[in-house]
Amino acid sequence: MKYNFDKVIDRSGTSAEKVEGLKHIWGRTDLIPLWVADMDFATAPFVTDAIRKRCENEVLGYTGKPDSYYNAIINWVKQRYDLIVTKEVINFVPGIVPGIGMAMNCFTQKGDKVMIQPPVYHPFAWVTTRNERTLVINPLRWENGMYRMDLDAFREQIKGCKLFILCNPHNPGGVVWTEAELRAIADICYDEKVLVFSDEIHADLTLPPHTHRPFATVSEKARMNSVTFMSPSKAFNMPGLSASHALIFNEDLRKRFRIYMDAGELDMGHVFAFLSVEAAYSHGTEWLDQCLAYIQGNIDFVDEFLKKHAPKIKAIRPEASYLVWLDCRELELSQKDLNEFFVDKAHLALNDGEMFGKEGIGFMRLNVASPRCIIEKAMKQLADAYQLYIK
Repeated sequence: MKYNFDKVIDRSGTSAEKVEGLKHIWGRTDLIPLWVADMDFATAPFVTDAIRKRCENEVLGYTGKPDSYYNAIINWVKQRYDLIVTKEVINFVPGIVPGIGMAMNCFTQKGDKVMIQPPVYHPFAWVTTRNERTLVINPLRWENGMYRMDLDAFREQIKGCKLFILCNPHNPGGVVWTEAELRAIADICYDEKVLVFSDEIHADLTLPPHTHRPFATVSEKARMNSVTFMSPSKAFNMPGLSASHALIFNEDLRKRFRIYMDAGELDMGHVFAFLSVEAAYSHGTEWLDQCLAYIQGNIDFVDEFLKKHAPKIKAIRPEASYLVWLDCRELELSQKDLNEFFVDKAHLALNDGEMFGKEGIGFMRLNVASPRCIIEKAMKQLADAYQLYIK
């Protein structure tokens, strides 16, 4: 079946954060919203079909987790990543960030040190500090136009920490970490008794020819000293369904987490949570392959367009995800002026690079998961602003 990713969908009137947030954050509504990390493509049709079919029954009651839900996850990770899991390993969480917060409260105490690697997904810092843990920073190293881990610094800075949050693949840099990097992290954290949370929400968006390697597969140390967070929400454009899962292979860790979750019935889920995951993972291969090809085309377009029309803005081509990290440092603007350039001159709403840590100063994050005509319009506005205001 040929899926249509060129269709423009009006999201106004749906309380979409990407649209409604324009007024709240920028005080205006005339911006093309290319910030929030969801897609402007229609949610995968087999997901909406499953929800529609469920609504034919007129009782939206309490809903359990059917075996078909677990089997869909088991089959998907085996097919995509050669990752072997059993039903017992799978733990439902109502979203990745909520899941990380719950697991953080389960496995650490107030005041404990938690390490992250900026520039990185900003809720990692929020969930740490708002839960009264101590944030430890291990900045990534900029090397040949891409981020790499500074393992020497990591070995020193991880000492005394209780938890390390890994972004795998990396957001906003789009890096697919090498097996050697992941194995080194696993060895260091195991030896220092530091638990690893691996956020792998962008795994399904890994772009060919790159291959995602789940953290838990690189070694037995990694497998037994980690919690892996996965979800179909990004890949199949269903984040509003808040349906994710934590894979915990270590029986003792799993038991502790289940006791914590059971105490507040935090893993109950809602009536659409399990059927949507099952639908995505059971029927999603062809749709996702076409979606990734379309996203790759958008990335190609942006990269080539900027090289020709705005060469001081460089697109860092992601190895995974539809998020393009824009290196704007050659513009030699302050971060305040950089934001004003994109908003006031180009009329685009992007993510400010500094929100991912001070290491993101000079960068902006662009979401290219929109119909090509919208991306073309956005790039035309950017080029016009560049020619008028950048010397």
